[in-house]
Amino acid sequence: MFSMVQRDPSLPVDGQPLDEQTLQKLQDDLPGDEILYDLAELFRVFGDTTRIKILYALFESELCVNDIAQVVGLSQSAVSHQLRLLKTSKLVKFRREGKAIYYSLDDDHVRTMIALGMEHVEE
Repeated sequence: MFSMVQRDPSLPVDGQPLDEQTLQKLQDDLPGDEILYDLAELFRVFGDTTRIKILYALFESELCVNDIAQVVGLSQSAVSHQLRLLKTSKLVKFRREGKAIYYSLDDDHVRTMIALGMEHVEE
């Protein structure tokens, strides 16, 4: 599992070649191709401003498709299409209340990713 750590000070800097042991450790620490593919797909989903608007609209509360459409200025059909992609990527979830369906962010990880992304671009 990937964790947020500081750069290892024992690693060479300034263009010095890596020794075999360090190179092997770094290669061994790389996630498998399937995991990296899934991560790339996640970032691809985040790479669309319409989907980001929808996620941001859901940041604080759950909303129905009509409400989301009004907030982001799109048709209900366009919002529904994007919500399907976001559900498939496990970024949003829904709950049914009678005939109404309400959408929300899937979990706190999604909220954290959005918050960190906003923090990064606002620096």
